[in-house]
Amino acid sequence: MPDRQRADARRNYARILAVAEEEVAAHGTGASLEQIARTAGVGSGTVRRHFPTRRALLEAISQKRVEALCVRAHELTGTGDSREALLEWLSDVVTYCVSARELADALVYDYAESDPARGNTCSAALEVAAEPLLRRAAQDGKVATGVTVADLLTLIVGIVLATEHYPDPAAAAGRLFRLAVAGLSPQN
Repeated sequence: MPDRQRADARRNYARILAVAEEEVAAHGTGASLEQIARTAGVGSGTVRRHFPTRRALLEAISQKRVEALCVRAHELTGTGDSREALLEWLSDVVTYCVSARELADALVYDYAESDPARGNTCSAALEVAAEPLLRRAAQDGKVATGVTVADLLTLIVGIVLATEHYPDPAAAAGRLFRLAVAGLSPQN
């Protein structure tokens, strides 16, 4: 019976996650956990057992895309112009955040809500993956010293959240990101 329970738990997790992705896409990050449970055919306790907080659910939804962004950062590390590699990766993050309707806030550190020991796993993964890109650009003198990946992610999230209700959020976010990039240059 334990093997069957584990298989059931895996199926429930996958079903809850698939339904949650659809609900969040349709209704944003405030999607009803109770509706997710009903649509997935499980009890609300089962949803909460797999995802104890709304943030945990949002991070799980974002996980595949975040993993792809991490792989992309590794691919770009050590290639071509260090500033261009960093900016290409940051542009990919902007694109992800814009396309992931209202999920940009899953990348934000919220120290009041986060468990300091656990932190925000999406942001943490992106920070680790992008650190070599940023470090190389800073060493090459192409990005101001003192800039952190957390700073850049916060900037992107702010831009995306500020433009999510624009008629063309992708264009607005891209424009503001390009404006912000000028501020990344070291002062000569």
